[in-house]
Amino acid sequence: MPDIEIQLTEQIEAVLEEVRQQQGLATIEQAAEWLAKARIRRTAERMTGKRRAFKLVVPPGKSL
Repeated sequence: MPDIEIQLTEQIEAVLEEVRQQQGLATIEQAAEWLAKARIRRTAERMTGKRRAFKLVVPPGKSL
């Protein structure tokens, strides 16, 4: 998966730092990923009524 680079305001960076500390994550990037996954999970749950697990899909013949 390609990395996406975005510009952060000081306010957004502060929020991500707070999330990073609360969740015990190592980087701000991990905090942003955690927030994105949490939002997707909540949306999927509202749409389907069930919790879904997110798993990395690797095409056959490819390795990580």
